[in-house]
Amino acid sequence: MFFRNLTLFRFPTSLDLTKLDELLADHPLKPVGALELSSRGFVSPFGREGEALSHRIGVAIWLTVGGEDRLLPSSVVNDMLAKRLAEVEEKQGRRPGSRMRKQMKDDLVHELLPRAFVRPSRTDALLDLDHGVCAVDTSSRKAGEAVVSEIRHALGSFPALPLNAEVAPRNVLTGWIAGDPLPEGLSLGEECELKDPAEHGAVVKCQRQELQSDEITKHLESGKQVTRLALTLDDHVSFVLGEDLVVRKFKLLDGAVDQLESTEREDVRAELDARFALMAAEFARLFTVLEKALKLSKADA
Repeated sequence: MFFRNLTLFRFPTSLDLTKLDELLADHPLKPVGALELSSRGFVSPFGREGEALSHRIGVAIWLTVGGEDRLLPSSVVNDMLAKRLAEVEEKQGRRPGSRMRKQMKDDLVHELLPRAFVRPSRTDALLDLDHGVCAVDTSSRKAGEAVVSEIRHALGSFPALPLNAEVAPRNVLTGWIAGDPLPEGLSLGEECELKDPAEHGAVVKCQRQELQSDEITKHLESGKQVTRLALTLDDHVSFVLGEDLVVRKFKLLDGAVDQLESTEREDVRAELDARFALMAAEFARLFTVLEKALKLSKADA
């Protein structure tokens, strides 16, 4: 269990979470109803075998928002609706009006929903209480906001806001490629995205590329700026940092994972527990570096 993407939100470190488990227990995932499109709620981070709806190690808390969505493709609905409209038109000699078409579509959806397949999903989140950061395992801001909204609904209040930097992230990322010293522990990877700042300007995406090369330098000299940059922290973590402050392609490297392989564990839960502890520790180290380098704003107390 390792997160692959990190959409980050900041909350006050003074937030009281002592009643977290009690509050989450009132908001478990419920099976999606026969006439519902979706259902959301909290599930155990350890899967079906788990009972607790949160798991804490030190200052890190692991939460999981589960979901059930009924799959009812619009193409299926529209195809059946077209057939029924044709039947009505043939019988009445005229095409139904807009109000009747809408009613027929609503009736059709209610008819089909109970027979639609249900797709389960889960989205994990890490609460770093020391830094006041909620990291959601997604690269989608919308999906991240949805998880934060579920936490807020369960707690009654969760003043978490998207991460904000006091400096322009693309200026910092561009500077690192251009030769500015990187923060201690960080090194360049082999992937980046450069954009011309002009509206509808050119976009260049590089992979498996030496980033401090003549080719990249020419792009910088032409005015392009770095909007995504692959980085590595102490040979423990590799990731791609975007100007939107989303961490993509988050991966623990051998330097970190070797710590897991050196210890034997008796069951799956113990293994997941160890993986979460390792990931939380590596994330805390990474966030400390990024917080200083990008002058990340703290949440109001």
